[in-house]
Amino acid sequence: MFMRLLTRAVALACLLFLTLPLAVLIGASLTSTSYLRFPPEGVTLRWYTTVLTDQTYVHSFALSTILAASATAVALALAIPAALALARYDFPGKAAIASLLSAPMVLPYLVLGSALLQFTGYLGFAQTFAALLVGHVLIVTPFILKSLSGVLTRAHMELERASADLGATPWETFRLVTLPMMKPGLVSGTIFGFITSWINVELSMFNTTAVLNTIPVQLFNYVQYSVDPSIAAVSAITIFISILVIIVLDLVVGLDVFSDKQRSH
Repeated sequence: MFMRLLTRAVALACLLFLTLPLAVLIGASLTSTSYLRFPPEGVTLRWYTTVLTDQTYVHSFALSTILAASATAVALALAIPAALALARYDFPGKAAIASLLSAPMVLPYLVLGSALLQFTGYLGFAQTFAALLVGHVLIVTPFILKSLSGVLTRAHMELERASADLGATPWETFRLVTLPMMKPGLVSGTIFGFITSWINVELSMFNTTAVLNTIPVQLFNYVQYSVDPSIAAVSAITIFISILVIIVLDLVVGLDVFSDKQRSH
């Protein structure tokens, strides 16, 4: 009994420790002062209005959303067949290929951004949306691949063979057997991939321009010259968007797939 209470107390303390900075950030975004302050002095939505009526911020939010969604979609199209191939087949160099596909997770994004700038410059499309998309697909794909690799096991492959033995076509097997098995990995990979793309600064700043700024790069440039509650308001909006995305995913696909998967193991 004591250990159970102690575990719950530690879990609650960790939860508070993780959420307290978010509460401070949101509180600072509501202050009526012209500088960051917590606890807020007065309560106002002035800084949210300032951000949402500033076309620069609106454009950056839209660009980051489109970029993150596009990069995640392309990464899914690349990671799904790659994960299936690595899970199903044994071939020479398999370990080396798996390590190569995971390399962007361990390489510094500054190095990747610099290399991408030189590569796209050589091909003639540096500092364009296409260059940003290539870079973000590069850093998002490993997260989705790792998430899928964790749910595709030899036991799951046996279910595919059983489906084929019962007369299902390859497409029916993929739709009715493989895809449901991949669902937890797809959901978690999509979430991590989207967030990774959304918050990226290091790689993005090499390929942005004055009119092609993602929201993290926009904030990075702004805080070098000015710090006011609008920064907290932008960060708070990002938090609200993240919460909204998770709620939508829960309504659409059901995030309880993770707990179901754990119970099945």
